[in-house]
Amino acid sequence: MCTYGDDVSFMKDYIEVIELSEDSNQSRVAVSAALQGRVMSSSADGENGRSYGWINRELFKSQDTLEHINVFGGEERFWLGPEGGQYSIFFKKGTEFTLDDWYTPKLIDLEHFDVESLSATKVVFSKKASLKNYSGFQFNMRIQREVAILSETETQEALGLSELLDNLNSVAYKTINTLTNIGDEAWEKETGLLSIWVLGMFNHSPNTTIMIPYVQGNETDLGAVVNDAYFGKVPSDRLVVKEKVIYFKGDGKYRSKIGLTPQRAKNIAGSYDDKNGILTIVKYNQPKGVTDYVNSMWEIQEEPYKGDVINAYNDGEPEPGAKPLGPFYELETSSPALALKAGDSGKHIQTTFHLEGSKKALNPIIEKLFGVTIENIKQAFQ
Repeated sequence: MCTYGDDVSFMKDYIEVIELSEDSNQSRVAVSAALQGRVMSSSADGENGRSYGWINRELFKSQDTLEHINVFGGEERFWLGPEGGQYSIFFKKGTEFTLDDWYTPKLIDLEHFDVESLSATKVVFSKKASLKNYSGFQFNMRIQREVAILSETETQEALGLSELLDNLNSVAYKTINTLTNIGDEAWEKETGLLSIWVLGMFNHSPNTTIMIPYVQGNETDLGAVVNDAYFGKVPSDRLVVKEKVIYFKGDGKYRSKIGLTPQRAKNIAGSYDDKNGILTIVKYNQPKGVTDYVNSMWEIQEEPYKGDVINAYNDGEPEPGAKPLGPFYELETSSPALALKAGDSGKHIQTTFHLEGSKKALNPIIEKLFGVTIENIKQAFQ
């Protein structure tokens, strides 16, 4: 097991690390201004607790700058969408939608965010920037990102739980991500819109299962339950749709991605590591009745605002024999497509929770939040 203290000590050789702490329950959160206010890792039990974020030590040690993306890791990073399509910010105008032409904007890959304010439990970052999309429209923006560690009482309130946390170690943090149009032109559908996209890289294991509850109902009315076409159809031994929950493997052994539309998504996703007793939960603000989300499929799109609000990614070899990015697994959420007039702002709030303990302590929480049991999760792929 890699401890939080080990990871923080390692990273401090390469970047400055801001640590937030909540002494009432020994929780810690490590954040980096050098990497866009990214939450690098967290702990539910102080310096000696498990490190929940996946850290790419190999890349840090190399001190290289890579061309397409610099996958430093970190369990919650600020990104912007869409990734693909005619309004993409990852492809230049006229290029092909292939990995060779895909480039992560430096703004959300390598650039430093400024520290606006800092206390023991909260840090606020900001950044002014410009980005041009595939269709040639330029976005002038200001980003503000607030990261705050939660107390045990705040964690219970955010989850709607009370005494259920008594026999567990826990850490939770909330990020408030704000995007402001500081240009003279309105951001409109016809020239492309941006979304706030928040992604977390977590440590994979053979025993990790991603669980995503979904809105049940007829496909004619609500559309498909899950989109699994990002990197080719996901095999049935890795993705299972049950009555209440979608199960997806987070074992870092097969490159695959899934997504849920706003018609299907609820405001929660999570994962459970059965061997180590780790329950990870992501909750976010999902505006009611809003259905326009940017589409990140790598193609010229007929419906550029029919994208997903929740995604999950499992890393693996991009092709036989090729090196994976990590491996790791990801939980991701997005804001709606942001049609902002000059001076207007859009906001996306996400809260991440890690609860660690026995099956007896975790099972009632999983039942309450996901509507299934640990036994259901274990049997999902049998």
